[in-house]
Amino acid sequence: MSLLTTRDGTRLYFEDWGTGRPVILLGTAMLSAKMWEHQAPYLAKEGFRCITYDRRGSGRSDRPWQGYDYDSLADDLADLLDHLDLTDVALVGYAVGGGEAVQYLARYGEQRVSGLVLVASTTPFMMQTQDNPDGLDIALFDQLVEVMTADRPKWMSELAGTFFAGADPERAAVSAEFARWIIDIALDSSPRAAVEIYRTLITADQRTETAKVSVPTMIIHGDADLGAPWPLCGLKTSQLLPDASVHLYPGAAHGLFATHADRLNADLQAFLSAGAVLPGRASREDSTVAVQHR
Repeated sequence: MSLLTTRDGTRLYFEDWGTGRPVILLGTAMLSAKMWEHQAPYLAKEGFRCITYDRRGSGRSDRPWQGYDYDSLADDLADLLDHLDLTDVALVGYAVGGGEAVQYLARYGEQRVSGLVLVASTTPFMMQTQDNPDGLDIALFDQLVEVMTADRPKWMSELAGTFFAGADPERAAVSAEFARWIIDIALDSSPRAAVEIYRTLITADQRTETAKVSVPTMIIHGDADLGAPWPLCGLKTSQLLPDASVHLYPGAAHGLFATHADRLNADLQAFLSAGAVLPGRASREDSTVAVQHR
């Protein structure tokens, strides 16, 4: 069992598979490294050094009371990079993991990082403000906390439908067994971590940090994502990073790591193998995205 002790004494569980260019997979809220069931073995088999870890508060890592803001989470990532002495790293940030990756680059620079993939990322800013009028009303977060603290297993079970199928939760996007497994992983996070991670991903304004990213970047997002809606998150992130490669998956909801695993794996492999994606180049399926940038 591989454990890292961070600067504040929190122990983080991590796995380090394969050899080659290092890739760190940063997961979505409440899920541990187990979510990368389809990606981590694939990337290691294809010649990459694939590193995953359980975010503080989840899985096999410690569950401290504090440290769920982006600065603290970025510090955890920095401690892992230093511990393994990694360079030429590609960061793959999924949902809140995208915010972690962007915050790391803002705090620590790009000396160790040479590429970034933002998958279903919650960047750049989800909360409604005067200068972000189409964001989420903070009252929705208060309601979320009330529901989560009252009956988190019930809330997670209801969320699973839209997580994988978007607005049509009756559509069987994954098997009932897989959905149950993901729910169990999420429920293995601490209740404190669950609330605070959601507070961070909804309230943190990362517009400035996102715009400053200069490493080669690929954005992958589903157009049916309700957890990180494309117009609010993926599209706005792409507008702040006009040289990023954009891959918009038709019909994909938030859980595309499972529902679109083969396509996601192929896109990750192509980006990682190239070392960079040509600036401003969108995939063939994504011509509408390129139009939106003009």
